Amino acid sequence: MPLRKSYPEAFKREAVQLAKERGNLSAAARDLGISDNTLHNWKKLLERTPENAFPGNGNSRDNDTARLQRELRRLQEENAILKKAVGIFVVDRQ
Repeated sequence: MPLRKSYPEAFKREAVQLAKERGNLSAAARDLGISDNTLHNWKKLLERTPENAFPGNGNSRDNDTARLQRELRRLQEENAILKKAVGIFVVDRQ
């Protein structure tokens, strides 16, 4: 079974723009080496949700989720450092 080809978001957006400028989706798809159906699907996705038309293959994370995960890692590291510091002070007092 052949692997599905993936294209960067910028390529998809430019391909749709090219098809709109030419007014001929089939010719643009043929020139780009992709199927008419693929280009048609990209065009529909861009029309439906232009800000997030191509989220990826299930790996998409919105900016808030990514920011919160970075914050969580930072706080976990700080917590580990504080636990070690408490351990040092407790040992020194005995």
